[in-house]
Amino acid sequence: MYKLGLKLWSTNTDNYLQEALRLYNKGIYNYIELYIVPNTLNTLDKWNKLKIPFIIHCPHFAHGFNLAKKEKMKSNQKIYKEVKEFADRLSARYIIFHGGIDGNIEEAAQQLSNLEEPRALIENKPYRALPNKMNGEFCRGYSPGEISYVKEVSKCGFCLDIGHAICSANSQKIEPYAYVECFLKLKPDMFHLTDNTDISSEFDSHPHLGTGELDLNKIKKILPVDATITLETTKDTKDKLDDFINDTKVIRNIAP
Repeated sequence: MYKLGLKLWSTNTDNYLQEALRLYNKGIYNYIELYIVPNTLNTLDKWNKLKIPFIIHCPHFAHGFNLAKKEKMKSNQKIYKEVKEFADRLSARYIIFHGGIDGNIEEAAQQLSNLEEPRALIENKPYRALPNKMNGEFCRGYSPGEISYVKEVSKCGFCLDIGHAICSANSQKIEPYAYVECFLKLKPDMFHLTDNTDISSEFDSHPHLGTGELDLNKIKKILPVDATITLETTKDTKDKLDDFINDTKVIRNIAP
């Protein structure tokens, strides 16, 4: 049986926190994957009171964390220190990292290795960064080769983002589902999943499961039966998570 995760941000204490507890107590999902917005340690006590299992997501390029750039090393370490405090207090199983934007994969692997974080997972990315949002062009960790390299150097695990893999395949003119299976050979520890608005796009989107063009039956056939999967679908309202309930039903009830 899948272990399903709800994706939230550390800033979501004013709206989704009580909803998250309500849904967890109803057995809708198994853990929270908490994206840490920098300088939000003041929210940690509120999350800790939930007594729900956590996976932590380190900030990415949009919040100033970029492992691929040597000049970002000191600021990366400062951000990681806060992330580590969240992970320690919440007894998080994993901490997920992006490889960064531009720069080079060798730098990303070395910086991740230097953190000496035994809970680290590297997440694969699209080939191209989102236009007009990331102020960068190429993502690090876009291929099985780059992910394998980071795993070897930093001795970390791997989070397979299926949407990102499909976007990267489209950029490289590779059949997308076959490319997802190439990543599966690296034995992911967990997965990220959303639907895809345009299955041929280079850029990822986060529509609800069953509302886009992703062949969910095909994806389910290649996922491990006990996979840990964070559903990164969009939130329709600022105070309720009923849309997430439907996403969990879709992934659990697709015909094999």
